[in-house]
Amino acid sequence: MTRPTIAAALVAVAMVLSAVNTAAAVDYRMSDYRAPTPETVPGAVTVTTAQVEAMARSGEPILIDVYPAPPRPAAMPADSIWLPKARRTLRGAVWLPNVGYGALSADMERYFLDNLERLTGGDRGRVVVFFCEPECWMSWNAALRAVEHGYTDVRYYPEGAGGWAAAGHPLEDVQPEGDADAATGKP
Repeated sequence: MTRPTIAAALVAVAMVLSAVNTAAAVDYRMSDYRAPTPETVPGAVTVTTAQVEAMARSGEPILIDVYPAPPRPAAMPADSIWLPKARRTLRGAVWLPNVGYGALSADMERYFLDNLERLTGGDRGRVVVFFCEPECWMSWNAALRAVEHGYTDVRYYPEGAGGWAAAGHPLEDVQPEGDADAATGKP
């Protein structure tokens, strides 16, 4: 192969890989959750830091951080109280850890849906913004899951808490919403 042929082949491979990373996915990511994400979620609206900031000032959206939490230590006695390390997230956000895995146990699915129902007051048209960290499939999966369960104003914030902090906005410590054992159990 000549150098121009090799260079052309490398450019073609790079273009294909770039298209794969930005193409719209249509199903849940099941592994490698910290990887480039698509720009959009089917049925959801992608929002930027500036848009989330404007929405947050209005008090309109429910901000849902889906960053995963470590599971309760297996050796910990069942009657011991355990809380995972606090999560640094957007001011006013709730943390629903582990609901962004590709496949959820029945208990984790119930945790997700019960909290969405409670947070929205049963209004599936309420604005809900899902986020995690940049290049985190957890928020993409959770946004898709909400759409599939009939939520009609789902926003996907791919910049996440890292993008929020990088823009100079404050973060605050939060604990998992609801039952910590349910929140940090197996997906």
